[in-house]
Amino acid sequence: MVLEGVVTNVTRFGAFVDVGVHQDGLVHISELSDRYVKDPADVVKAGQIVKVTVLTVDAKTKRIALSMKTARGASAQPPKSPAKSRPREKPPEKRPEKAPEKPQPSLNDKIAMLGSRWKVR
Repeated sequence: MVLEGVVTNVTRFGAFVDVGVHQDGLVHISELSDRYVKDPADVVKAGQIVKVTVLTVDAKTKRIALSMKTARGASAQPPKSPAKSRPREKPPEKRPEKAPEKPQPSLNDKIAMLGSRWKVR
């Protein structure tokens, strides 16, 4: 997911970006650019508006990992057009239809099955 955010803080290990949620996300120094970055302050400044891609979200530790290099690469490339292919000589073989899958039992069904296996004393 590509988002726009505002750089709130620049540290020696990366930059924190406010993307509109409660917790700021971190763009690690290795994710700031496709090239080697010695100092993050050379690439971004506090208050700068940047495009970032969400790499991971960890709700347990309340951390958001972001990347600026994939956001630039994704937005810079135009969408691919479908490739032209040669017409097929033979029509494709028909595949056998798959049997419909049985619906999975709900949690209440599972509890009822377990309850029927053990007698309550």
